[in-house]
Amino acid sequence: MPRTPDEFAVHLMIDGGHREIVRFLTIQDFQKWYASEVVPKSSSDDFISVPLKIAQGEYMVVRPSRILAIRVEPVYTSSIDRSYDE
Repeated sequence: MPRTPDEFAVHLMIDGGHREIVRFLTIQDFQKWYASEVVPKSSSDDFISVPLKIAQGEYMVVRPSRILAIRVEPVYTSSIDRSYDE
């Protein structure tokens, strides 16, 4: 039986070497933001808002033309410790 991700970590690779991680609860939430904000303005230097779920009142804006790559990673929460820092 396939597991369902608890959230999706979206890694934004931005021009200049900056990297940001934004979390979405569902893949549909990410697809909606991507299709409505990023794609129509992909060559624009105007700022678009990036939804952050970290703290109330915190926000981030980015120029869509400066996003070089996007990686979507499903995140699974479990009771098993999988830390490999040893």
